[in-house]
Amino acid sequence: MDKHILYHHSHQHFYRSPFGAVPVSETVTLRLSGALLSEALAVQLRLWRDNTGEEVVLMKPVVTQSWEEDAWEVAFIPDNSPGLVWYYFIVTLENSVVYYGNNSKRLGGEGRMMWDIPNSWQITVHRKELQVPEWYLQGIIYQIFPDRFYNGLTGQRVRAPKKNSFIYGHWSDKPLYIRDPATNSILRWDFYGGNLEGIIVKLDYLKDLGVSILYLNPIFEAASNHRYDTGDYKKIEPMLGSDKTFQQLCQLAAERGIQVILDGVFSHTGSDSRYFNREENYDTQGAYHSKNSPYYPWYTFKNYPDEYDSWWGIDNMPNVDEMEHSYRNFIIEDEDSVIKRWMNKGAKGWRLDVADELPTPFIREIRSAMKSTDPDAVLIGEVWEDASNKVSYGERRSYLLGEELDSVMNYPFRQIMLAFFLGSMTGEAAADHLMNLYENYPKIYFYSCMNLIGSHDRARILTLLGEAPDEKTITLQEKTDYVLTRKQWQLGKNRLKALIGIQMTFPGVPSIYYGDEVGVEGFTDPSNRKTYPWGSEDQDLLAWTKKMTHVRLQHKAFTKGDWEILQAGCDHLAYKRMLNDIEMAIVVVNRNPKKGVVFTEKMDQPCINVFHELVTETDITVENDMLRMELPPLSIRILTSKIGEK
Repeated sequence: MDKHILYHHSHQHFYRSPFGAVPVSETVTLRLSGALLSEALAVQLRLWRDNTGEEVVLMKPVVTQSWEEDAWEVAFIPDNSPGLVWYYFIVTLENSVVYYGNNSKRLGGEGRMMWDIPNSWQITVHRKELQVPEWYLQGIIYQIFPDRFYNGLTGQRVRAPKKNSFIYGHWSDKPLYIRDPATNSILRWDFYGGNLEGIIVKLDYLKDLGVSILYLNPIFEAASNHRYDTGDYKKIEPMLGSDKTFQQLCQLAAERGIQVILDGVFSHTGSDSRYFNREENYDTQGAYHSKNSPYYPWYTFKNYPDEYDSWWGIDNMPNVDEMEHSYRNFIIEDEDSVIKRWMNKGAKGWRLDVADELPTPFIREIRSAMKSTDPDAVLIGEVWEDASNKVSYGERRSYLLGEELDSVMNYPFRQIMLAFFLGSMTGEAAADHLMNLYENYPKIYFYSCMNLIGSHDRARILTLLGEAPDEKTITLQEKTDYVLTRKQWQLGKNRLKALIGIQMTFPGVPSIYYGDEVGVEGFTDPSNRKTYPWGSEDQDLLAWTKKMTHVRLQHKAFTKGDWEILQAGCDHLAYKRMLNDIEMAIVVVNRNPKKGVVFTEKMDQPCINVFHELVTETDITVENDMLRMELPPLSIRILTSKIGEK
């Protein structure tokens, strides 16, 4: 539809001010323009407040010299309490009614005219005071799957091996589950022997990499290697170490400016735990064996004792009732609660596993207990979608309104980047999706997102970027044995370099999944949980990752600077980072592996005469206020300049 008939663009100041999310009681001005408005009998703004419901507000004509067509406007307060507000426009003509709403992809920005009820734009209304600890906002995260990172014991011995488990003979062996052919359940858990001492030994490596935050997959006692089936929340897994080892890790890490964040798995326990004790490996009266157990109220039995609620139907992970009084006290409220205990021993925060399966009051109480213990601690949620409007179990979640999380795992960022580099999404489409997150998230949360490109729950990023076959189309054995060809490896590596460049210059907190920085490949679990290849690292990729992390750390524009899309084409994406009147940075990416791109941009900062390009270490002169640069196939260029620098 021609924009001069009706038009609203939620990213443009003329049409929506202020941009994006707003604090409670903030006045927002919305405008609708277009030639059709000259025939309007009435123009209305239709609002839906999640807190209070529907409201229709009359708009008024506005006289402006900055726009050729007629325009109508309304100033209103979206809400006086945190929540989401949705809007579209209704134009009443003499013989008909037309609507103007969000585009068909619901990505915000430019809308479209409809003869029927349209999609709505979103306004996120958050608490006035939003704070995320500065150390976290400025940090770089490194995620470690403890069993697979490094064995720091003398002679690489494996401490406290479990009964009926399998210990690999060599650190470089490929992981493979031993399953029951009839039920597909795991018969023997497999281990390599990585431990907390191993992380301590490698702290200097992590410091040199630019890491300032360690996110550890679960470290509490459990039967499995992944330890999401908690056996004892108050005991470090003996294979990994002890309370003392953990405290030593936190202390030595802090001396290097590195903080430790733990994985909190509170939606379920293990069946092999002191609380459920189905396997009778603990000396406690577990819920499975007695209704008189102090832990019995934690669980929901359908037909006692063998039928009970479990996580996604997996019977060795029985679900808990998080709001049950004694469980809530155990995890949160007691003086020696799980949350407080490990923070008092050195943890600087928690990552909440399956946050969308935890009740809202439970998350808020964790936050309160955590912040009362350490106001500077951080709470991160595992959320796979847009966290501003996530609905789970029929409830609109309020993660980013200032009362729950400090950060979320930014899986949407990962998905957008993968689609862009693999060619299923153009640069324009990638820009639209990124802008949608920017519009929906309160700014401080856009800047606090855990920007991951790899994790223990997804295939290795190098394997995906190297265009390995869809793992659903190959056998388990083929999946286990698959190795990228030399051509695939080089393509994947070149794409990964460019993606790391984006990750380290984009708003948010970058997260490196152990081994991604040295070229570990593999499909999903267990292949994505291979050991770190000490002594066989891809040194070129490691050097590049270090270069990019240090680019981020040395230029505050990449952590604190404003963010703006400059250009987007089929194959390229360019954005600007501006830190007040101190520094400007421009990042340009060409995803095409065969063709170069010529980037030109009219500079709105005429005082900048030269940029320093950080990848090639060359200077680029701005001529006649025009920046021009040639990008080779599949490349990234990162330009920085001090404002007023000659």
